[in-house]
Amino acid sequence: MPSRVVVTGLGIISPIGTGKDAFWEALLRGESGVRRITRFDPSEFRTQIAAEVIDFNPETYIDKKEARRMDRYTQFAVAATGLALKDAEIAPGTVDPDRVGVVLGCGIGGIETFEEQTRVLVTRGPSRISPFFVPMMIANMGAGYVAIVNGFYGPNSTIVTACASSNQAVGEAFRIIQRGEADVMVTGGTEAGITPVGIAGFCAMKAMSTRNDEPARASRPFDAGRDGFVVGEGAAILILENMERAVARGAHIYAEITGYGQSCDAYHITAPDPEGSGAAKAMERALADAGLTPGEVSYINAHGTSTPFNDKVETLAIKKVFGEFAYRVPVSSTKSMTGHLLGAAGGIEAAACVLSIARGVIPPTINYERPDPECDLDYVPGEARQTEVDVAISNGFGFGGHNATLVFKRYRE
Repeated sequence: MPSRVVVTGLGIISPIGTGKDAFWEALLRGESGVRRITRFDPSEFRTQIAAEVIDFNPETYIDKKEARRMDRYTQFAVAATGLALKDAEIAPGTVDPDRVGVVLGCGIGGIETFEEQTRVLVTRGPSRISPFFVPMMIANMGAGYVAIVNGFYGPNSTIVTACASSNQAVGEAFRIIQRGEADVMVTGGTEAGITPVGIAGFCAMKAMSTRNDEPARASRPFDAGRDGFVVGEGAAILILENMERAVARGAHIYAEITGYGQSCDAYHITAPDPEGSGAAKAMERALADAGLTPGEVSYINAHGTSTPFNDKVETLAIKKVFGEFAYRVPVSSTKSMTGHLLGAAGGIEAAACVLSIARGVIPPTINYERPDPECDLDYVPGEARQTEVDVAISNGFGFGGHNATLVFKRYRE
């Protein structure tokens, strides 16, 4: 029998708050983290807004010298892991380090470092490139540094599947514990892509909102007036643990993870399959893995990017899987508040699912003001909804056609 797996810790660095409580309270207030970009001058850009982590000081969490050798995305990962381990009450010496692993999702990696060192190359020549350039840039270094800082010798990897990265990371960490290869897994995602090249690239695709004059209203999933997504940054880390171990040590259990399903659209490099077939398959496979029927789902945390095409296709996919029940299950997109954290999106949205189960509240979709005939489900508009949540699912869909769905359930012995 596969081991049961539970969530015992959460660590969050987000555009709407640091730490699980600040993050959750901001979600329930319907607070937007979208503002005019401050990390560089965005005046010449088509999109000038993003969901930045404003109050982050890496030296609060990391030795100053070490922090200088990390890209911002790695700093986020290490900081969020520290918060998650503290929340789980896992300290050095309390775990067998050979039985603790790390699987993180990251879509872009150290793009800020890449840009900085490219400028050095162009202006000062190749001899002035930093010896830390490559290890700071590569996308696996967040997971590597988390293990180095904490001395974890178990399975360690990074999933890079665009905006499905963190959903798959959590799913693969779940599988590792199920198979008995580790007792504890540090998982989730991290991203720091708010840079001139990153923003310019998405602008060139015309994928982002251009509501520069009203940033807090720019991310509006499922709304008829949506005009593109808003880039966010940050990290969210979940501590997954073998249930028997967690119970034996008296850990606080937020929820149980019971299902994981993935698929590929095999359709287009950026656009989703217009029939929603791949997204539907991921949801169906996750529910089958969990041994659940669609009618047992209490809440869907949608991928819900606020792009015209994604939102209608995801709505269609939900209808394919849930049938008539699709109109009765609450669906919300927390990206309306956090922006789209790209490779870290699945981590922060998994955390929202876990907290919705633990605290009996569904976060809202803000800025949902004009119904779209093709998006006609219950999107929990405007205000959080108090209700018991027994089963929550989280969808993540990425460029390249990658789809992944996670299923979380109220823990019962």
